[in-house]
Amino acid sequence: MNDTSPSIATKRQPVADKAPWSLADFVLRWESILVLLLIAVVIGNTWRSPYFLDIYNLSDATQNFAEKAIVALPMALLILVREIDLSVAAIIALASLMTGLAAQAGVPAPLLFLVGPLVGMACGLFNGTLVTRIGLPSIVVTIGTMSLFRGIAQVVLGDQVIATYPSGYTDYGQSYLIKWPPLYLSFIIFLVLAVVFALVLHRTAFGRKLYAIGNNPVAARFSGIPVERIRFWLFVLTGLLAGLAAALLTARIGSTRPNIALGWELEIITMVILGGVSIAGGSGTIHGVMLAVFIIGLIIFGLSLLNVPGIVISVLLGTLLILSLAAPLLLRRLLRR
Repeated sequence: MNDTSPSIATKRQPVADKAPWSLADFVLRWESILVLLLIAVVIGNTWRSPYFLDIYNLSDATQNFAEKAIVALPMALLILVREIDLSVAAIIALASLMTGLAAQAGVPAPLLFLVGPLVGMACGLFNGTLVTRIGLPSIVVTIGTMSLFRGIAQVVLGDQVIATYPSGYTDYGQSYLIKWPPLYLSFIIFLVLAVVFALVLHRTAFGRKLYAIGNNPVAARFSGIPVERIRFWLFVLTGLLAGLAAALLTARIGSTRPNIALGWELEIITMVILGGVSIAGGSGTIHGVMLAVFIIGLIIFGLSLLNVPGIVISVLLGTLLILSLAAPLLLRRLLRR
């Protein structure tokens, strides 16, 4: 007969729900590193230029990255689910072209803001159909559509520029929507969209589905998540916001050129990767992307104040993209040790 008394019975120890955080865990968090990097950028630019901290100069600086930042938000979700869209800058060019043609046809100013998003949505539908319905790799599809959309704009425009936009349209892009602090429409739209994207990704069941798809799309599919449908609509969303960025950019510069937004895909993807979204999918935050947006935007603004050539800035952005890809791997190895 087995006799197990309470005095000698093995007592089960309670298990903590979460492992305790250490100082190293906090310091080595990617968002913490980005905050330190942002502080360093501000200090460095302030030291190098006395005009950097001027409130109106900073407000003008937001115009140079707000449209890119708007596109970076849906791009973050695409990369999170192991997809990518390299045609976003070409979508901006095509949407700007169609906006210019609509302005020449006499479309009223308020309706011009709808042309870009509608064209962008159509481009996103095309990309999403090729990727999710036919099963082609997104990187191959969007390289092709990048040439297609940009090529259409260049063929139609040639060496011409469309600059006949009504003042009711350009005023929205060139004037402060809020007088103090001085804020432009594009930057306000970015802030609102960033809050919405952060809430959806980090506080809803849909956001958890995106992380599940990025971590293991096969397991997510067997769990009943409509993987291909979600990916399809993310392409549509990316095209839609690229079209919105085109409408805002065209209103800001007041013209449509064949090379409009040329090379923006590099900056947008750098914002996302630097923000901590893994190129392999399954990890990343909107908070990190927002920090990366401000870091890259202020770096470019500070270099422009120092009259650094654009080609040098492009080299620095390429280097930053490579470092963004390598740094998380090095941090993981350091944490394992």
